[in-house]
Amino acid sequence: MASKGQKFASYSLEFKNEVLEAYKSGKYGGRDQVAKHYNISSATIWNWISKDRKQGTLENDIYRKRGRTKESNLTKEDWKERYEILKKYQAFLKAQRERK
Repeated sequence: MASKGQKFASYSLEFKNEVLEAYKSGKYGGRDQVAKHYNISSATIWNWISKDRKQGTLENDIYRKRGRTKESNLTKEDWKERYEILKKYQAFLKAQRERK
């Protein structure tokens, strides 16, 4: 519940998108610099970023930049390969523990 005198601002969708685009592009620097430029709370921007990631747009941009694929796009063969790697690593760790 809000304390007495606390004010909640309401921002338009256009403004939110403008701020998010400025953040994504790095135009003003990081989140804190974007917040300072637009004179809004860094936490507010973080909330918008989090919501944007849940919708998938920002998340997809990040995966594209890093050259990674989302786990939902992995094939059955990819999962089998990961499973085999984990089994080999577990065997390696077991052998290391038995040496001690």
